[in-house]
Amino acid sequence: VQLVESGGGLVQPGGSLRLSCAVSGFTFRFYTMGWFRQAPGKEREIVAAINNGVPYYADSVKGRFTISRDNAKNTLYLQMNSLKPEDTAVYYCARYKRQGIVYGRAWSERDNYDHWGQGTQVTVSS
Repeated sequence: VQLVESGGGLVQPGGSLRLSCAVSGFTFRFYTMGWFRQAPGKEREIVAAINNGVPYYADSVKGRFTISRDNAKNTLYLQMNSLKPEDTAVYYCARYKRQGIVYGRAWSERDNYDHWGQGTQVTVSS
């Protein structure tokens, strides 16, 4: 199993970035996938997940970020608009620990993900 993020960088407040996560080694379309982030001195937190084709978001990014996937390309995306300095963090993609639909808010729990990428840095600063 391999997950490789790309697309991070330095952007000014109000700007946009699109992160990608290329996966291999498992049947991508069967799994819920998530994006997490970790800022310096803080715990890793959920940003968004896509579960059975349905997107879910943390309150802090609703209306600004969009998670999507291309099952034919084995790639997960995170489109980030209206970026704020508080969005600065290392962003990770992750695979949910089992196949199939995820119920309740289990999609938001970090411990329910079993494979992670190496992360990509996003810095929002003027």
